[in-house]
Amino acid sequence: MEPTMPHPFSIQRIDHVVFRVRDLGRSIDFYGRVLGCEVVRRREHLGLVHLRAGASMIDLVSVDGALGSRGGAAPAEGARNVDHLCLRIEPFDAAGLVAHLHGHGVAPLGPAETNFGAEGDGLSLYFPDPDGNVIELKGPSPATAGDRP
Repeated sequence: MEPTMPHPFSIQRIDHVVFRVRDLGRSIDFYGRVLGCEVVRRREHLGLVHLRAGASMIDLVSVDGALGSRGGAAPAEGARNVDHLCLRIEPFDAAGLVAHLHGHGVAPLGPAETNFGAEGDGLSLYFPDPDGNVIELKGPSPATAGDRP
């Protein structure tokens, strides 16, 4: 094993994730209605929209825009750009989340299940966005939940 050199930085959190999308307007609407994300900047000349997602950002790039066209064919069934994006949420009420998604015409990919993440094991629920990108909503781990007042 090679000796490790000290890093000149430490990772704090995910800053942003970028999804290439077929219909920018439809995706902006989806992320706003379903997840409560808000548009914070539009860069029309690039076909890029920045959405606030808590302390992070979700950037949407139109596949026919200046940036998106560099990525080749549009995402499609069986050909996604990313495996999934995980958003840490509170509270995690599985029945309430499923009802919320159904109210927006979105079907979860399965029941809530325990998965490992940055804080340890916790319940999560997966569902697709309009382009087939998978979103994971993840609740707190029991250890983290117990630390809060």
